Amino acid sequence: MIRQLEKLFDEQVRPALAAHGGGVEIVDYDNDKLYLKLSGGCQGCSSSTATLKDGIERLVKETYPDVKEVIDLTDHSSGDNPYFK
Repeated sequence: MIRQLEKLFDEQVRPALAAHGGGVEIVDYDNDKLYLKLSGGCQGCSSSTATLKDGIERLVKETYPDVKEVIDLTDHSSGDNPYFK
C-alpha cells in the first residue's frame, strides 16, 4: 500500500505542495491509518490543517477507500509560519 500511496503523492500531492514551498513525507501506514509529516512551507503554516484534511486526506480516501484516517505527525511549533515573514 505504501508504494501505491507514494506514487499518488509523487504525481499529485507533492507537486502541489512544492508550488508553495512545502513537502510531505509518508512516515507509515498501519491499521488503515496513514501517518504523514509536512515540511518546508507547510511546517508551521496556519493553513496546514486545511491542506491535510481538505486536500491530502480527501484525495487519499477517494483514491484508496481502505485508508480510514490521515494523521499529521509534524512538529508545527518548530516550523516557520510562511504567512508571517
